[in-house]
Amino acid sequence: MQRSDSVLIILSLALATMMSASAQEARRSPAPRAVAPVEASIRVTTVATGLEHPWGLAFLPDGRMLVTERTGRLRLVAPNGQVSPPIRGIPRVFASGQGGLLDVVLAPKFESNRLVYFSYAEPGENGTAGTAAARGRLNETATALEGVAVIWRQRPKVGGSNHFGGRLVFAPDGTLFITTGERYKFQPAQDLASGLGKIVRINPDGSIPRDNPFVDRANTQPEVWSYGHRNVQGAAIHPETGVLWTNEFGPFGGDELNISKAGRNYGWPLVSWGRNYDGTAIPHPPTRPELADAIYYWVPVISPSGMIFYTGEAFPDWRGDLLIGGLSSQALVRLTLDGQRVTDERRIDMGARIRDVNQGQDGFLYLLTDDPDGAILRLEPADGSYRRAGRMDG
Repeated sequence: MQRSDSVLIILSLALATMMSASAQEARRSPAPRAVAPVEASIRVTTVATGLEHPWGLAFLPDGRMLVTERTGRLRLVAPNGQVSPPIRGIPRVFASGQGGLLDVVLAPKFESNRLVYFSYAEPGENGTAGTAAARGRLNETATALEGVAVIWRQRPKVGGSNHFGGRLVFAPDGTLFITTGERYKFQPAQDLASGLGKIVRINPDGSIPRDNPFVDRANTQPEVWSYGHRNVQGAAIHPETGVLWTNEFGPFGGDELNISKAGRNYGWPLVSWGRNYDGTAIPHPPTRPELADAIYYWVPVISPSGMIFYTGEAFPDWRGDLLIGGLSSQALVRLTLDGQRVTDERRIDMGARIRDVNQGQDGFLYLLTDDPDGAILRLEPADGSYRRAGRMDG
């Protein structure tokens, strides 16, 4: 694949209102937040193109990237943008609608065990499907995953092609979180005997941690960590607290940012900051104080996907900020935090649906665009000061 030249552009950002008293009022009444344009100079480089709906990205220790394509292919992308033939070993996926090959992450001890974990929509009988997670060992030539085994399957498999979730993230204790969707079936998100609309937590081999919140409860899937979720496509571990943060799609309005705690019910479809697609109202979370509320929400939606906490040096003013890829908003959404409170929101208009956000070893940001001819974009400071200081180039 060809690599385009670096292009210096002035990106339009949207600065959201601070979470002041007026913003707190906005939480009670989900009206659109007022925004004001500001400007910032960032250099955007197209690293690689020709990826068909890329979904997840993981950096190898040598700087190469594993990238999933939703259609079912796993690629290796070199720093110079060269895209490999498909890596062998990926099982058959349900590549329909929002389903397909989804996220990819490396094992925490990848340098010694070379294990790669991935999520995907797994086909079932009679046109059904469900989210699944598998792992395999990347061979020394990085051309195949060997010994691939499924370590978790969503139960039951159901019909339809929406709301698979699919983000993978390792916790500091080595357990693996897998996000799911309720497969557009609504009520199963509240059913602890169903794997739909849940965040699950398993050990790296697929076994169930003994300290999971529902491990000893009857008529409950023991891998469930939290429930009442609609479609969770972003997940990140807070670098200081080690706690899981997630984002999920609302219906017509009401995308959410949550801190996902063990055993909590996040309310879908009982409550939401959005409305049903037919315009009918849904009770807002304050009406059900026993249900966990979002710490931040969006009206109108941004369609949030992959996200990270930024910890690099290339953008020092952004350290500790939460960066989220926006699909319908076609933006990189930057949230400034004070503990568990969002104090500021800015949006970098990317002009494309952003599926995933990653931080490279060089401290720069790498974004995946969700498109039939998708790309990997790199964001770096426009003045080149970080590059000139000799602290990049991985």
